[in-house]
Amino acid sequence: MDNEIMNINNPESVERAKKIKLFLMDVDGVLTDGKMYYIPGKGPEMVEFKAFHSLDGIGLRLLNQFDIATGVITGRESPGTEERAKNLGMTYAYQGFLSKLEPLRQILAATGLKEENVAYMGDDWTDIPVLKRAGLACSPGNGLEEVKAASHLVTSKDGGMGAVREVCDFILKSQGHWGTVMGYVESAHWPAIKKEPIKIVRESEQGGKK
Repeated sequence: MDNEIMNINNPESVERAKKIKLFLMDVDGVLTDGKMYYIPGKGPEMVEFKAFHSLDGIGLRLLNQFDIATGVITGRESPGTEERAKNLGMTYAYQGFLSKLEPLRQILAATGLKEENVAYMGDDWTDIPVLKRAGLACSPGNGLEEVKAASHLVTSKDGGMGAVREVCDFILKSQGHWGTVMGYVESAHWPAIKKEPIKIVRESEQGGKK
């Protein structure tokens, strides 16, 4: 698939972005840089620690403001991911799903949205099946080559370094919201985040194997 590195002037990419009503994404390597740290917890088990970029947070909150829902589909289960999703007003948090097509199918069935209404961002092989179905398929700059080949857009930034923000800005510009966003900037007035009830699905609680 031909891909563009965040070219707002690319007519095909802009037309795809205009139809987006839901932005889904992987977590590790997309919202984070892919690194995982383990620190001692209160008990004998170690606690997984990961960092999220503030640039992505503002972009996702702005999508929320314009009624573009967001969510994550990730192969790992993490309390940190769940908390981040809640803080940003995400609508979906599917955790522990290495096979990501079933969460996508469930979301489409529940919302009535079509695949062309979904943007998805991933960086690894497990993301490719969803990327091939998404209306706007996106990869961070350091995504695997096969992932980039399956994407419509490749960001200039790497995963965990503001890559998600680039996609958020691209969607907002394509849908004609940029003037309103700049108005927020000039007035220093940022609307309160809309926090709808989040749907949290953990694969470990579904009776199957991760």
